[in-house]
Amino acid sequence: MAVEKFPVEGSHIMMFARSVGDDNQIYYDEDHAKGTEPGKVIAPPTFAQSSAQFDPSYFLRPKVGEDWFGSGGSPTGVKREASGGGGGGGGLHAEQHFEYHRHVSPGDVLTATVKPGKSWEKEGKRSGKLMFSETITEYRDQSGELVITARGVGVRTERPVDA
Repeated sequence: MAVEKFPVEGSHIMMFARSVGDDNQIYYDEDHAKGTEPGKVIAPPTFAQSSAQFDPSYFLRPKVGEDWFGSGGSPTGVKREASGGGGGGGGLHAEQHFEYHRHVSPGDVLTATVKPGKSWEKEGKRSGKLMFSETITEYRDQSGELVITARGVGVRTERPVDA
């Protein structure tokens, strides 16, 4: 996911916190936030993931009138061609890590740049080879300062899991 412009607004932060069930007032109440260590409203830890809504090509973002990952009667809703590559098994988001270089706050305008990370393999017991790949996303603010480094790990199986 590469996001050219992710404007961070106070209402975005408040709605994100509510959507994940976090009622900490530091995410929406300026008066309360002034008495905390950061001294201002800040975003919850996983807030940067919402930048996907600013990337029109993000594969998990639903597109009006199209099947999307997670819709339909099949496990993903996405129809795979019989000759498609990538192994016969499924893919899975295995890990997500965030390293914060400073708090994200209303008024920030972030950009996200994606870089490949490490890749490795392990032998699975029921699905053949497990193929792991890491993706590094760097979020920078309007001054170019590195704010968050996110590291995600995906895994694909060589074939569907044996029953």
